[in-house]
Amino acid sequence: MNRGRIRKQFRITTLSLALGACFASGVQAQSNTTGSVFGQAAEGDRITVTHVGTGLERSVSVGTSGDFRVGALPPGQYRVTRTDAAGATSTREVAVNTGTGSNVSFVVAGGAATLDTITVVGSAAVNPIDVSSVESVTIFTEAQIDRLPVSRDITNVALLAPGTVKGDARFGNVASFGGSSAAENVYYVNGFNVTNIVTGLEFNQVPFEAIAEQQIKTGGYGAEFGRSLGGVLNVTTKRGTNEWKGGANVFWSPDSLSSGRALAHDPERDGDFRIVESGSKVDTTTYNVYGGGPLVKDKLFFFGLFQGQRDEEVLDYENGHDKSTIDSPQGLVKLDWYINDDHRLELTAFRDKAIEEGVTYQRPAGDLSVGGGDPIGTFRRTTGGDNYIAKWTGYITDAFTLSALYGYGKYSRGNENSNSEDCPYILDGRNAGTPPIGVAGCYIDYDMRIPDAGDTRKAFRVDGEWLLGDHTLRFGLDNEEFITVDGSSYSGGVYWRYYNTTPGTTVAPGVVVPTGVTEMVRLRVLDNGGTFTTKNKAWYVEDTWQVNDRWMAYLGIRNEAFENLNAEGGTFIDIKDTWSPRLGFSWDAKGDSTLKVFGNVGRYYIPVYANTNVRLAGAELDYNEWYTFTAIDPVTGIPTVGPQVGPRNYSSDGEIKDPRTVVDNNLEPMYQDEFIAGWQWQFAPKWTLGMRGVYRELKSGMDDMCAGSGAETWALANGYSADHAAAIAEALSHCFLTNPGKDLSANVDLNGTGELTVVNIPGSALGLPVAKRKYKAVELMLERAWDDRWFMQASYTWSKSRGNTEGYVKSDIAQEDAGITQDFDFPGLMDGSYGYLPNDRRHSLKVFGAYQINEQWRVGANLIAQSGRPVNCFGIYPSDGPDGEAVQYGAGSFYCGEGVGTPYSVDDSLHPRGTSGRVPWATTVDLRVDYAPTWAKGLKLGLMVQNVFDSQDYYRVVEIWNDGGGAAAYNYKHPRSFVDPRRLTLTASYEF
Repeated sequence: MNRGRIRKQFRITTLSLALGACFASGVQAQSNTTGSVFGQAAEGDRITVTHVGTGLERSVSVGTSGDFRVGALPPGQYRVTRTDAAGATSTREVAVNTGTGSNVSFVVAGGAATLDTITVVGSAAVNPIDVSSVESVTIFTEAQIDRLPVSRDITNVALLAPGTVKGDARFGNVASFGGSSAAENVYYVNGFNVTNIVTGLEFNQVPFEAIAEQQIKTGGYGAEFGRSLGGVLNVTTKRGTNEWKGGANVFWSPDSLSSGRALAHDPERDGDFRIVESGSKVDTTTYNVYGGGPLVKDKLFFFGLFQGQRDEEVLDYENGHDKSTIDSPQGLVKLDWYINDDHRLELTAFRDKAIEEGVTYQRPAGDLSVGGGDPIGTFRRTTGGDNYIAKWTGYITDAFTLSALYGYGKYSRGNENSNSEDCPYILDGRNAGTPPIGVAGCYIDYDMRIPDAGDTRKAFRVDGEWLLGDHTLRFGLDNEEFITVDGSSYSGGVYWRYYNTTPGTTVAPGVVVPTGVTEMVRLRVLDNGGTFTTKNKAWYVEDTWQVNDRWMAYLGIRNEAFENLNAEGGTFIDIKDTWSPRLGFSWDAKGDSTLKVFGNVGRYYIPVYANTNVRLAGAELDYNEWYTFTAIDPVTGIPTVGPQVGPRNYSSDGEIKDPRTVVDNNLEPMYQDEFIAGWQWQFAPKWTLGMRGVYRELKSGMDDMCAGSGAETWALANGYSADHAAAIAEALSHCFLTNPGKDLSANVDLNGTGELTVVNIPGSALGLPVAKRKYKAVELMLERAWDDRWFMQASYTWSKSRGNTEGYVKSDIAQEDAGITQDFDFPGLMDGSYGYLPNDRRHSLKVFGAYQINEQWRVGANLIAQSGRPVNCFGIYPSDGPDGEAVQYGAGSFYCGEGVGTPYSVDDSLHPRGTSGRVPWATTVDLRVDYAPTWAKGLKLGLMVQNVFDSQDYYRVVEIWNDGGGAAAYNYKHPRSFVDPRRLTLTASYEF
C-alpha cells in the first residue's frame, strides 16, 4: 500500500478531528492501569512525551510509515513535542485516560494542512468516538463524577453506563451487566483483581475520594481481561505530582433531613397492605484528609488519603428493627518512583475495613415507631481488609514495553451475635389467623459464619507490548491464588419453619401429612466449614492491526485454567486450556473520525467460585425432618414437637467426599459468547450519536444436581444390577457438579470397596434441560461533551433476557450460592423454568449532566427510569408429579395455585417463569448544586438531593404464592426493595 497516500489522508483526518471534537480515543487494546499517545508525523521526526505533573519523559522516533505510538503512560496531562530533522519543534497538549489512547498528529513536511496552532486535548466526553477500539467502554474521571449527583461508590457510578441495571438489593449494592447475574463481574484497583472469589458479590474498595478514574467495560473487552461474563469495573487511584496539593472535605447526610424508607405494611396479614414511611434511616458523616507531592522532584512522589466514616442506621421491619453504628476508618497510600525515564515503580496500599455493631429490637406487629419494642440481643459484623499492590514498568526499547505486578489482599466476612448459641432461626410461613400469627423467635442473624471467616488473595501478572510496523502485539500471563476460610450454620444450630398443611399431601420424600393435621414444622440442619484453595491462571496474546488508514482489525486469544481444592487440600476441579477467541474491527467510514462502524465477537469464561469448594467439597451436613407440634416457646419460637413424621432426608451427610466423586469428569466451566455491532456519529461539534446491538448467549452452564432416580432407571435399563444402579443413584443424590442437560461422566464406587468405576450417563436420562440464557439489547446514546460550560449524556436501552437460569446466583429467592443454586437440583424444579429472567428490564432510560451557571455556581442532575422485572409464582411441587424429590424444596417450583383451586396438581397449576406480571417502573431524579466562591479560592460548598420527589417505587415483589398446604401466602406480590428514600447531603471542601 502507498504510505504517502495514507499520510496525506491522515492529515485531513487529523485536521477534521481537532476542529471537530478535540477527540482522544482509546487506541487498540489498552492496559487496565495506563494509556497511550499515538499519531502521525514525518519519517525521522523525534516525538517526546512529557507528563506535565511529574516530568516523566518518553521519546520515540517516527518510522517510515509516519505513525508513532508511546504506550504504558500513567493517566494525566501530557505535553507532546515533535522535533524535526532541522531542529524545529511543535507542541501539543493532551490528556491520557486509563485504558485509552490519545490521538496527536503533526504537520508532515510538504503537507498542505497546517496544524501548528491547534492543540488536541483529552476528550471531555464519557463515550468519545474511538475509531481504533472495538470495546464498549464508559470512563468517568474524578471531575466528571464531581459534577453529578451520584452516590459516592463505584456501583452507582457504573449504573450510569448503558446496559447496566441494579441487582437484587438482597445481594448488596451490586449491578448486573448485559443480562448476566450480579455475581459475574470482575473488579480491579490499579490492575489488581479485588473481586471476592466466594460469591462474586463483594469486592475491596478504595476510599471513593482516592479515585482518579473509573472505567466501566460493558462488553467487547480484549483478551487481557477474563473471569467475567458481565462487565469489568476498573479503578485507577490518584497519585502525587511535582506540585504539593492537599485538601479536606466532609459529606454529611443527616437523617433529620431525609425521608424514611418505604415499607409495605400489612399488620393483619390479610393481603391488604399499604405503603408507609418507616423509621428506617441512616445518618452518615464522611470526611477525608488528603495530600500529595514530590518527595524527590521528578523522581519520587507521594499521595495519601485518610477517610473517616460513621453511619448510624435504623433498619425497620414489621416485627422489629436493628439499630447500629458502622465505623469505617479507611485510607490509601500511593508511592510512584520514576527510577529513570525507562523504569517506573508503583506501590499502593489501601484499607477498606468496616465494623458494624448494633442492637436488635422486637416489637408487636403493627407498631412502626422508631425505637419501639424491647432489645433482644447485640451483633457485630466485619467486612473488608488490607490490600497491597506493587507494579514495575520498563520501557525496554522504543517499541517494547514490559510490566510486572504483584498484589496481596484480605477480605473479612465474619459475624457474631449474643443470641447465636440459644436462639434458632425461626420462620413462620402459616397464613393469617385471629389474632395474627407471627412467630419471630429471638434469633438475630439466621446464618452464622465463623468469626474468622474471610479470604486471602495473592496474584501476580506480567504484560508486554511490542510495536511491529502496522501491528501492536500485546501479551501477558497472570496467576491468582485464593485461600478461603469459611464455616457457617444456622443460629442456634437449627432452622425451624412452620407451615399450614393439607392432610394427605406429600411435603418431602416419604413425608405425608397425617390425617387431621393442618399445621406442621420442619427442622433443617445445615453446617459446613473448612479452609479451601482456589487457583486461576491465564495467558493471552492479541494483535491490533492497522490494515489501512480507515480499517483496524483486532485479533486476540485467551487461555485460562481453573483449579479448586477441597477442605483436605485435594484437587476436585482441574480445568485446563479453555480457549477464548476475541475478534473485532473498526471502520472510520468517512476518514475523518466522525463516523465509526464497529463490531466484535468473543468468548468469555468465569472461574469456579470458592463457594463451590465450601458447599460441595467440605464437611457439609445438610438434612431436614418434619414434625407435628403442640406448643411454641414464646421467647425462642422453638416448638414442642410430637413424633417425627416420615424419614430424615439428607442432602449432605457431613463427610468430606473423595474429590473424584463429586464432579463430572467432563466438566466445563460456565462460559458465554458475545456479539456486538454498532456505530457512532459526530453530527455536530461536541455532539455524538451512537447505537449498539448486543447479543449474549450462555453456551455452557454449570451447577449441581441432587437427583439420582433418572440415572438409576437408566442403569437398570442398560444392564447394571440393582445394587450397582442404586450406587449410581446414590453418587448423584448427594449433589454432583455437572453441566446440566449434557452427558455426564461420574466416578462411582459400585461395590462399596473404594474402587471407582467411570460411568457415562446420557443427559437425556437425567431429566434436566440444558442451561440457557440469552440476552438481546439495542442501546441508543446521545452525548454532548463538556466544554467548561455544560455536558449531557442520554441513553436508552431496550433489552430482553430469557433463559432457565440467571447464572451464578438466583435473585428469585436471593440465593447467593454461586455456582450451586437450587436450579437443576431436581428435574421438577425446572418445569416451566424458561422465560424472562430477574435481570430482564425491558426499557431503561438514563439522562445525566451538569451546567456551569457562572464562575461560582454549577448544577448537576441525573434521571434513571427502568421498567420492572418479571414476576413469578412459586409454590411446592405437586405431590402427584413424577418427581418425588422436588417437593422437599418447599416453594421452589413454578407450580402454584394462583387462579385455580387447591390443592393444585401438575395438570392445572404450572405458571412458567415470568408470566405472573411485571413490577412497575422505578424512577429516580437526583439533583446537586455547588458553590465555589471567588472570594475564597479552594473552598467549595454543595448540596445533593437524591430521589428529589421521594418516589416510593420498588424493584421486586414477594414471589412465593405458598410454601405450605396449598393456600395463598398473605403477602404474595407485596412490594419489596424500595428505591432509596429522599436524602440530602451537605458538602464542604477546601483544596490548596
